Amino acid sequence: MALLARRIVVQGIVQGVGFRPFVYRLAQKYRLNGWVLNSGEGVQIHLEADQPQPLEAFVKELTTLAPEAARIEQVSVQSAPPEGYSRFEIRTSRRDTPLETGISPDLHVCQACLQELFNPVDRRYRYPYINCTHCGPRYSIILALPYDREQTTMRPWPMCPACQAEYHDPSNRRFHAQPTACPHCGPTYFLEKHGEERARGYEAIKQCARLLAAGDIVAIKGLGGYHLACDARNARAVEALRTRKYRKEKPFALMASSLEEVQRWVLLSEDAAQLLTAVARPIVLLPRNPEARTALPESLAPENTELGIMLPYTPLHYLLFRAGAPSLLVMTSGNRSSEPIAYRDDDARRRLQGIADAFLIGERAIARRVDDSVVRVTPYGKLFVRRSRGYAPAAVTNMPVKQPVLGVGADLKNTLTLVVNGKAYVSPYIGDLEYYSVRESFQQTLHDLTAMYRVPLEDTLVVHDAHPGYHSTQLAQELGRQRMAVQHHRAHIYAVLAERNAWEQTVIGIALDGTGYGDDGSIWGGEVFVGSLKEGLNRIHHLFPAFLPGGDAAARNPVQAAAGFLAQLAELPDLHAPPFRFPKTFNLAFQLVQQGVRAFPTTSMGRLFDTVAALLGFTQPMTFEGQAAIWLEQQARRSPEVPPYPFPDLDYRPLLAQVIADRQQGRPIPQIARAFHQALANTCVKIGDRLARQFGTNIVVCAGGVFQNSLLIELLHKQIPSTLQLWFPHAVSPNDESISLGQAAAALQLG
Repeated sequence: MALLARRIVVQGIVQGVGFRPFVYRLAQKYRLNGWVLNSGEGVQIHLEADQPQPLEAFVKELTTLAPEAARIEQVSVQSAPPEGYSRFEIRTSRRDTPLETGISPDLHVCQACLQELFNPVDRRYRYPYINCTHCGPRYSIILALPYDREQTTMRPWPMCPACQAEYHDPSNRRFHAQPTACPHCGPTYFLEKHGEERARGYEAIKQCARLLAAGDIVAIKGLGGYHLACDARNARAVEALRTRKYRKEKPFALMASSLEEVQRWVLLSEDAAQLLTAVARPIVLLPRNPEARTALPESLAPENTELGIMLPYTPLHYLLFRAGAPSLLVMTSGNRSSEPIAYRDDDARRRLQGIADAFLIGERAIARRVDDSVVRVTPYGKLFVRRSRGYAPAAVTNMPVKQPVLGVGADLKNTLTLVVNGKAYVSPYIGDLEYYSVRESFQQTLHDLTAMYRVPLEDTLVVHDAHPGYHSTQLAQELGRQRMAVQHHRAHIYAVLAERNAWEQTVIGIALDGTGYGDDGSIWGGEVFVGSLKEGLNRIHHLFPAFLPGGDAAARNPVQAAAGFLAQLAELPDLHAPPFRFPKTFNLAFQLVQQGVRAFPTTSMGRLFDTVAALLGFTQPMTFEGQAAIWLEQQARRSPEVPPYPFPDLDYRPLLAQVIADRQQGRPIPQIARAFHQALANTCVKIGDRLARQFGTNIVVCAGGVFQNSLLIELLHKQIPSTLQLWFPHAVSPNDESISLGQAAAALQLG
């Protein structure tokens, strides 16, 4: 019988996830001959058989039984001329094809490796760099594509004969596992204290665990950078870390030794448990367990009813807990406040000296910094607060564009989006470009993405924010020959439409955030649009205007922001007297507004949140972005449902007048905060419903940093009529991390 042949190309995240070994075993199962290899396109497969049935079964199981960490986006199957192969083999990767494959995010250690890690007779017993094709580092060690060992930071460690044998054994879990190593041939960890090496290997891990148990702060090198760790139940250690890191009030991330340990400290739903144990292993924001609140230092998360908690995701984490580290650790980014996370050893020693009492340093280099991802659970599924390790830089959508496109993002919470061959790759979180060190990180991330995908910037459309003073706008002027500006809040809405592949769908878009440069040069932040991604969005409504006295400084001082909103009311009480007790800085800000000096028009919903927070008692300057709004949400969660305040068509004046009256009459602060949240949800639903009927759509898109507020999302979910669909971001965060994706998507408007 004549031979039949098929040529298959699989695209998506199919390199570095055990896909070629999986293909090999599947071919063996159906007695198929041919080959598989990595290429720039993805994974290429050539199959031969004398019957069509095994070929058809192979193609079916290729997608249904693929490795857990793989993400198949497209499978192309074509007939091919037979070449008469007598066996099936894994071939050397090709580097002569255009790069279209996705880069795998870093993966948590799998159960099989954990069993070996704690098996005294296994040759990788207690080896902190254990991994296989199902788990371990990927994006954080890749130097170039295709994904092969010589193109990773494992290049300095040649495999020993035992590892080589596993690597070439098709029946082995480490068959073509690029980072594979063992204690005989691979890197290890060592402990440094006072600049001297104290121990290596497992002994270093044991000593680190003892230091943590004794109340010391240790800088620990992880997958994508350094963490600063200490005993989360030791108030003295937590306070010391907060003081040394110059982190006044922002909550610390925690790592618990097990899911059972998590349940001691937070209220754990089934959806939250699935997120905690998912492949990405993110930090999940969860409500504290009221029964255990007093058992933890208040300084972990001051005045916050939530804790950000994650489970171990590297072999090192499991080894630390097994070696006696406290079962609940602070595991916060290894940096001083506002700096990017340290990931190079010498830089970590320099920047974290004076914070850490000791360093647990891994010998394997990190190719690029990757922060922990942060998510929360909502009625609409997972919502990103920060998208990074475990998720980025996976492609989030396919765009119908031909040329490469680069979205350079916003200045706060910056990310980059690179569109190559129609696939949109969103970088991990980079940070706030106000800081020089973050701008350096921006440049490195840009270089990494464009180099990996071999994208020449001179042929790339660079899309940036419309704000002429943004660092990202200025950086864009130095890139490429084609540039395009996109208004900030439109980019928020475009990002949601892009991840849903809704290119021509007419929607009502509600963009609520702190600040963004508007078409008229004013500061927008409470905007309602109608339109589509393809045709553009028209601004048809907005928050009643106010003023920001002092400009950006008002974003850090709720009382200063309040002056610009309260100046719009007909009369005000003495805000320096009880119960308000505003500081004297309010007078100066109020005078600026009245005199029209350095007072900038705004429609910012974020600053309205700050105003209400100030009226309820949050009158100090903020020590981290969004602090006042988070405090206001926490207050609102302490109250049952109450009638909403009046907020007609986003006119906040009657709302603020009622807040002031209720405060004077002694109404409980949680009830006032709740009524405000319910007012915002109520007016969003009313506006969305009215405009959707007016413009013939049933979709309302909600985006912008205000929609990180899970209480607001819950209230919208309760109130939304069945005739409407609410779309929130799922693949990216609603905050400014999504701006780069929305910018890139706007390239569709050029045709």
